[in-house]
Amino acid sequence: MGSNICEVLQILGAKWAFLVIDELCRGPQRFKQLQRSVKVIKTQSLTDTLRHLEQNGIVLREVFPTVPVTVQYSLTEKGMDFQAALKEMEKWVLKWGDGGK
Repeated sequence: MGSNICEVLQILGAKWAFLVIDELCRGPQRFKQLQRSVKVIKTQSLTDTLRHLEQNGIVLREVFPTVPVTVQYSLTEKGMDFQAALKEMEKWVLKWGDGGK
């Protein structure tokens, strides 16, 4: 089980992964939409996080041949399943966070 957990932590290693996944679970978004939604993330950090999540199969990056080109991000099936795992982690934090005993 340990190596499997390490794999999950590797995906979450990107500083803003939680926020980006949470935002994309609401539906596909363009970069500027995401940027407005997660104001705390600097542009380069958002780019790096999206790239990291795309490389791990969590986020799908689609390019549409419009003028100018439109790029849209969405969660893959793997990403949607990952969101369910994050919800379970959130329940744990609500129960045990802040020194809960």
